[in-house]
Amino acid sequence: MRVLGMFDALSRAPQGMALSELSEVLGTPRSSLLNLLRPLVADGYLVNDRGRYRLGGAAFRLCAGVQAAWKFDRVVRPFMEDLSRSTGETVLLGVLERETGVITYVQVIHSPHPVRYQITAGTARPLYASCAGRVLLAYSQPQWRDDYLATVAIRAKTARPITKTWLRETLQQIRRDGVAWAIDCYLDGLASVAAPLLDVDGHCLASLSIAGPSSRFKADLGRLIAAVQDVARRASGVLGGVHLKVSGEDSFRL
Repeated sequence: MRVLGMFDALSRAPQGMALSELSEVLGTPRSSLLNLLRPLVADGYLVNDRGRYRLGGAAFRLCAGVQAAWKFDRVVRPFMEDLSRSTGETVLLGVLERETGVITYVQVIHSPHPVRYQITAGTARPLYASCAGRVLLAYSQPQWRDDYLATVAIRAKTARPITKTWLRETLQQIRRDGVAWAIDCYLDGLASVAAPLLDVDGHCLASLSIAGPSSRFKADLGRLIAAVQDVARRASGVLGGVHLKVSGEDSFRL
């Protein structure tokens, strides 16, 4: 909390603050404060300019990352709405939770059909179990993906049994095709299509997917795949061109 308080105080002091000023504002003894300041200066989060501390480049990059995460949902939402209109199916935005090896659905637009797939935003699923999760897994960092595949225990009960051999082959196919789809795999009667949202460097930011009754997907699978790929491609193009300006630093691209 002292570190966060320090960042807050320095963000309001463009000319920087002396150790004595920071000590007074934070209510922390100078000796204790120095133990916090030294590693932050060493890592570039702070700059010590003739005894006055200012925010450094690493702090501004952290700020840009936080702003990017906040802006991401607003940028993607119109594309989700477009996909909802064009397909009539439930649209989901999923992100990778590396620590727990799950996909979390952070945004959902439900289908207008009375028979539809319905899920609550914030729901998490094992990465291997859904199309959207397998897209995130396919586009994750190779070393992390290899570690995940080597250690994951496949426990989720799915309509189609999932093995590691099948999973590895499916991930290769997703990377090759740029899209994932499944019918009656997670649940009987449920189908889905998913594609990655990529930044300008090709890193996967999230997965964009649709889900609904298998009967509707079987009748129109080609069009639904094309629709998801098209919207994901257009959204990725916009995400790759969004710049965040940070005072005193270079621009950062989301």
